[in-house]
Amino acid sequence: MFQEFWVLYKRELKKTFRSIGVIIIMVIQPVMWIAFFGSSLTNVPSQFLTTFFHTNNYIAFLLPGELSVSMLFIGLFSSMSMIQDKRFGYLKKVLITRAPKWSIFLAKVGGATTRGLIQVPVMLLAGLAFGVSLPLSPLGWVEWIVGLILLGVGFSSLYLIVTMRSADWQLPNVIANLINLPLMFSSTALFPLSFYPTWMRYLSDVNPITYSAELGRGVILSGDPTIYYLGYLFIFAALMLGLGFVVARKYLTAE
Repeated sequence: MFQEFWVLYKRELKKTFRSIGVIIIMVIQPVMWIAFFGSSLTNVPSQFLTTFFHTNNYIAFLLPGELSVSMLFIGLFSSMSMIQDKRFGYLKKVLITRAPKWSIFLAKVGGATTRGLIQVPVMLLAGLAFGVSLPLSPLGWVEWIVGLILLGVGFSSLYLIVTMRSADWQLPNVIANLINLPLMFSSTALFPLSFYPTWMRYLSDVNPITYSAELGRGVILSGDPTIYYLGYLFIFAALMLGLGFVVARKYLTAE
């Protein structure tokens, strides 16, 4: 059964790397975020930045948050890939093989998450270009990358859970418009928790993006990430994966 998963997963990777346009966009998009949004607070007094952002370089604060947001948006690709396979008849061919439905679901999740990880070195290099200091903390870096993987797995699974039974091209975009912006702005990806009203703080406390962003900031700003953030992300990914397996087994169809 794992052989079937591996074959399907490799296909997802090939679909990504054979599209030059997609790769170019994946490289340019995060750099634009860092360059334009990250530079928006360049002329803010350093005392203000140090007080509220705990750094005098807003891009150092933004970088972990933007990487976390990128792992949110890659969930869209998992559902779009599933719908594309339905519309072109590929999924129908796969379902008549011995490949279990969970392997199809997991291959989509793995492909989307890997696609999101491609942006990590690009954004780190962009951060270095804008003066961000990246500390030497091997264990911290491992924890952060694992956290991003768990976040990508969780959101890719969530998108597939919502769109598994559909073959409508528009549904993933509708779902993205519904959940992506609220999740991004109710987390601490872009701004510190102290900026938010009380009701948004409650949302931020359960938002997985917050935990991923804070885990990364622990690496970049202090070199000492908080390990329980990783535990929260593991629970989130495990819940979404488990629910996704159940939904795939019961409701995944070729049309």
